[in-house]
Amino acid sequence: MRHGVRLGVDPGDARIGVARSDPSGMLATPVETVRRGKGDLRRIHQILAEEDAVEVVMGLPRSLGGGEGPAALKTREFAVRLARRIAPVPVRLVDERLTTVTAEAMLRDQRKGAKRRAVVDQVAAVVILQQALDAERATGTPPGELVNPTPEETHD
Repeated sequence: MRHGVRLGVDPGDARIGVARSDPSGMLATPVETVRRGKGDLRRIHQILAEEDAVEVVMGLPRSLGGGEGPAALKTREFAVRLARRIAPVPVRLVDERLTTVTAEAMLRDQRKGAKRRAVVDQVAAVVILQQALDAERATGTPPGELVNPTPEETHD
Protein backbone atom coordinates (compact mmCIF):
# COMPACT_ATOMS: atom_id res chain seq x y z
CA MET A 1 0.00 0.00 0.00
CA ARG A 2 1.37 3.39 -0.99
CA HIS A 3 1.77 5.92 1.82
CA GLY A 4 0.03 9.31 1.87
CA VAL A 5 -3.32 11.01 2.30
CA ARG A 6 -5.76 10.58 -0.58
CA LEU A 7 -8.81 12.72 -1.27
CA GLY A 8 -12.05 11.09 -2.35
CA VAL A 9 -14.26 13.26 -4.56
CA ASP A 10 -17.90 12.65 -5.48
CA PRO A 11 -18.85 15.30 -8.07
CA GLY A 12 -22.54 16.00 -8.51
CA ASP A 13 -24.45 18.66 -10.41
CA ALA A 14 -25.05 20.83 -7.32
CA ARG A 15 -22.50 19.65 -4.75
CA ILE A 16 -19.16 17.85 -4.53
CA GLY A 17 -18.56 15.54 -1.61
CA VAL A 18 -14.97 15.41 -0.36
CA ALA A 19 -13.38 12.79 1.92
CA ARG A 20 -9.80 12.05 3.01
CA SER A 21 -7.85 9.02 4.04
CA ASP A 22 -5.35 8.71 6.83
CA PRO A 23 -1.70 8.64 5.65
CA SER A 24 -1.54 4.84 5.85
CA GLY A 25 -4.54 4.48 3.53
CA MET A 26 -6.63 2.45 5.95
CA LEU A 27 -9.65 4.64 6.67
CA ALA A 28 -11.64 7.27 4.76
CA THR A 29 -13.44 10.07 6.64
CA PRO A 30 -15.65 12.97 5.48
CA VAL A 31 -14.14 16.43 4.98
CA GLU A 32 -16.73 18.80 3.49
CA THR A 33 -19.27 19.43 0.78
CA VAL A 34 -18.19 21.95 -1.85
CA ARG A 35 -20.84 23.89 -3.79
CA ARG A 36 -20.56 23.10 -7.51
CA GLY A 37 -19.75 26.09 -9.71
CA LYS A 38 -17.40 29.03 -9.66
CA GLY A 39 -14.51 28.37 -7.28
CA ASP A 40 -15.13 24.62 -6.84
CA LEU A 41 -11.79 23.56 -8.35
CA ARG A 42 -10.00 26.22 -6.29
CA ARG A 43 -11.60 24.91 -3.09
CA ILE A 44 -10.71 21.29 -3.85
CA HIS A 45 -7.14 22.44 -4.58
CA GLN A 46 -7.10 24.22 -1.19
CA ILE A 47 -8.32 21.08 0.59
CA LEU A 48 -5.65 19.06 -1.23
CA ALA A 49 -2.98 21.45 0.02
CA GLU A 50 -4.42 21.59 3.57
CA GLU A 51 -4.46 17.80 3.79
CA ASP A 52 -1.10 17.43 2.01
CA ALA A 53 -2.77 14.81 -0.20
CA VAL A 54 -0.78 12.76 -2.70
CA GLU A 55 -3.69 11.69 -4.92
CA VAL A 56 -7.35 12.33 -5.74
CA VAL A 57 -9.76 9.43 -6.26
CA MET A 58 -12.92 10.54 -8.08
CA GLY A 59 -16.07 8.52 -8.54
CA LEU A 60 -17.08 7.79 -12.14
CA PRO A 61 -20.82 7.18 -12.52
CA ARG A 62 -21.54 4.14 -14.64
CA SER A 63 -24.79 2.35 -15.40
CA LEU A 64 -25.44 -0.93 -13.61
CA GLY A 65 -24.32 -2.66 -16.82
CA GLY A 66 -21.01 -0.77 -16.72
CA GLY A 67 -21.71 1.68 -19.55
CA GLU A 68 -21.06 5.40 -19.48
CA GLY A 69 -23.69 8.05 -20.17
CA PRO A 70 -23.84 11.85 -20.03
CA ALA A 71 -23.06 11.96 -16.27
CA ALA A 72 -19.84 9.99 -16.82
CA LEU A 73 -18.82 12.35 -19.63
CA LYS A 74 -19.35 15.38 -17.35
CA THR A 75 -17.33 13.67 -14.62
CA ARG A 76 -14.49 12.89 -17.03
CA GLU A 77 -14.40 16.55 -18.14
CA PHE A 78 -14.37 17.73 -14.52
CA ALA A 79 -11.61 15.23 -13.69
CA VAL A 80 -9.41 16.57 -16.52
CA ARG A 81 -9.95 20.17 -15.36
CA LEU A 82 -9.07 19.19 -11.79
CA ALA A 83 -6.03 17.18 -12.94
CA ARG A 84 -4.74 20.23 -14.84
CA ARG A 85 -5.21 22.43 -11.79
CA ILE A 86 -3.48 20.15 -9.28
CA ALA A 87 -0.76 18.61 -11.50
CA PRO A 88 1.52 16.84 -10.78
CA VAL A 89 -0.81 15.30 -8.16
CA PRO A 90 -2.59 12.42 -9.93
CA VAL A 91 -6.35 12.06 -10.31
CA ARG A 92 -7.81 8.57 -10.65
CA LEU A 93 -11.34 7.67 -11.76
CA VAL A 94 -12.97 4.71 -10.00
CA ASP A 95 -16.32 3.04 -10.54
CA GLU A 96 -18.87 4.57 -8.19
CA ARG A 97 -21.91 2.42 -8.95
CA LEU A 98 -24.33 2.38 -6.01
CA THR A 99 -22.21 4.60 -3.74
CA THR A 100 -24.96 7.19 -3.28
CA VAL A 101 -27.44 4.39 -2.56
CA THR A 102 -24.98 3.02 0.03
CA ALA A 103 -24.54 6.50 1.55
CA GLU A 104 -28.32 7.03 1.70
CA ALA A 105 -28.76 3.67 3.43
CA MET A 106 -26.08 4.56 5.98
CA LEU A 107 -27.87 7.82 6.79
CA ARG A 108 -31.45 6.58 6.54
CA ASP A 109 -32.53 7.75 10.00
CA GLN A 110 -30.36 10.86 10.10
CA ARG A 111 -30.95 14.49 9.10
CA LYS A 112 -33.53 15.71 6.59
CA GLY A 113 -33.43 18.21 3.73
CA ALA A 114 -30.45 20.20 2.48
CA LYS A 115 -28.22 19.31 5.44
CA ARG A 116 -28.82 15.63 4.78
CA ARG A 117 -28.01 16.00 1.07
CA ALA A 118 -24.70 17.70 1.93
CA VAL A 119 -23.83 14.88 4.34
CA VAL A 120 -24.87 12.24 1.78
CA ASP A 121 -22.40 13.76 -0.69
CA GLN A 122 -19.60 13.52 1.88
CA VAL A 123 -20.52 9.96 2.83
CA ALA A 124 -20.63 8.99 -0.87
CA ALA A 125 -17.08 10.39 -1.19
CA VAL A 126 -16.09 8.31 1.85
CA VAL A 127 -17.58 5.17 0.27
CA ILE A 128 -15.78 5.84 -3.06
CA LEU A 129 -12.46 6.43 -1.33
CA GLN A 130 -12.80 3.49 1.09
CA GLN A 131 -13.59 1.10 -1.77
CA ALA A 132 -10.51 2.38 -3.65
CA LEU A 133 -8.30 1.99 -0.55
CA ASP A 134 -9.60 -1.53 0.06
CA ALA A 135 -9.05 -2.48 -3.60
CA GLU A 136 -5.47 -1.20 -3.53
CA ARG A 137 -4.76 -3.05 -0.29
CA ALA A 138 -6.18 -6.27 -1.80
CA THR A 139 -4.43 -6.06 -5.19
CA GLY A 140 -1.32 -4.00 -4.46
CA THR A 141 -2.02 -1.77 -7.44
CA PRO A 142 -3.50 1.75 -7.57
CA PRO A 143 -7.24 1.65 -8.24
CA GLY A 144 -9.11 2.87 -11.28
CA GLU A 145 -7.99 4.81 -14.29
CA LEU A 146 -5.37 7.57 -14.24
CA VAL A 147 -6.65 10.87 -15.71
CA ASN A 148 -4.43 12.47 -18.34
CA PRO A 149 -4.41 16.24 -17.61
CA THR A 150 -3.38 17.13 -21.15
CA PRO A 151 -5.88 16.98 -23.99
CA GLU A 152 -5.20 14.25 -26.49
CA GLU A 153 -4.50 15.36 -30.03
CA THR A 154 -6.82 14.11 -32.69
CA HIS A 155 -5.77 13.51 -36.28
CA ASP A 156 -8.24 13.49 -39.14
